Amino acid sequence: MSADSVKLLGNWASPSALRVKWTLKLKEIEYQYVEEDLSNKSPLLLQYNPVHKKIPVLVHDGKHVAESLIILEYIEETWKPNPILPEDPYERAQARFWAKFVDEKCLPSIMGAFTKKGEEKEKVAKEARENLKALFGGLNWTG
Repeated sequence: MSADSVKLLGNWASPSALRVKWTLKLKEIEYQYVEEDLSNKSPLLLQYNPVHKKIPVLVHDGKHVAESLIILEYIEETWKPNPILPEDPYERAQARFWAKFVDEKCLPSIMGAFTKKGEEKEKVAKEARENLKALFGGLNWTG
């Protein structure tokens, strides 16, 4: 598979785009990376993701897929070698649950801990710590 047939539109600071980049690397898929300036979105990004107008977007053989978790499912179903998800349906569902938890709970609170000020920062930092404890406990990770 040549890098010409797979393209990823992303941004260096996006955890969602990084997740897709890591998956492509783990599955040994060649791709072309297109860095997006999020303050000046390209016509390509607006064409490929007209609904949300955000990255990441994966383009494969001219077809485009948006939203990182959906992109990961597409990659997993399209390129079977080097699977990233468990084969067992229950374990696969658990992996998807924790990925969604990271997106909806962990990332917003962690980002808030870096961007908020004063009492609001303390509140989101506490929330981030609680979310990470839940994540590590759910993954049975002891560090």
